[in-house]
Amino acid sequence: MGRGWALVTGATAGIGAEFARQLALRGYDLVLVARNEERLRSFGEELSGRTGARTEVLAADLSVRADLERVEARLRDPEEPVTYLVNNAGYGLRAPFDESSLADEQALLDVLVTAPMRLSHAALAAMLPRGSGTILNVASVAAYSPRGTYGAAKAWVLSFSRSANIAYRRRGVTVTAVAPGFVHTEFHDRMRVRKDTIPKVLWLDPPSVVRAALRGADRRRAVTIPSLRYKAIVALSRLLPARIVAKGALRAR
Repeated sequence: MGRGWALVTGATAGIGAEFARQLALRGYDLVLVARNEERLRSFGEELSGRTGARTEVLAADLSVRADLERVEARLRDPEEPVTYLVNNAGYGLRAPFDESSLADEQALLDVLVTAPMRLSHAALAAMLPRGSGTILNVASVAAYSPRGTYGAAKAWVLSFSRSANIAYRRRGVTVTAVAPGFVHTEFHDRMRVRKDTIPKVLWLDPPSVVRAALRGADRRRAVTIPSLRYKAIVALSRLLPARIVAKGALRAR
């Protein structure tokens, strides 16, 4: 028997696509959310063919309120309940805060904070009465350091997940944040920043990140940090002065 529907945002590439694959192999049917409908449908068909999972596509730009509300409505649907939510959609801005436009900064905040907040609220409204469900939020090790508005947004995700896990775990709903470091995805290419300045030892691959995230949620943890090296980096960042931790920003191509 299937395990119900899992909804994954940012589902067509990188970590999001890997979440969809691994959840499908676990027996979930998938609601795939991203902006590009053609790419969504192609990936959904591929996923169904490989795993036998049912797939539903929902094209939505999470920085647009009307699109976000459509995803919220799907999470509240009692006929085809979503039992697993992965808030993964995200991106970064290359420009420093003072050089970035207010519109760009607002859109980033909408995708990284407003969307996970509203989607988690919608999911909890459906999950809590059933007494079961999982919400997995993709944060970042950037949440542990002063790294501009991206790090600040991910710090919100981390703090919210900790709080929500404490509040709702005893009611049957687990809320977990995964905080990866550098991952081989399209993320940095889209930002148009150099990757050759990042030591090879710091790179992670999407399958291992997702396995660690799902394992952490299975164990009902509030936060999971993939790999021992990043656990060590996070521990060290708590001891060093903020001005040192903040160094090493990504460079433009």
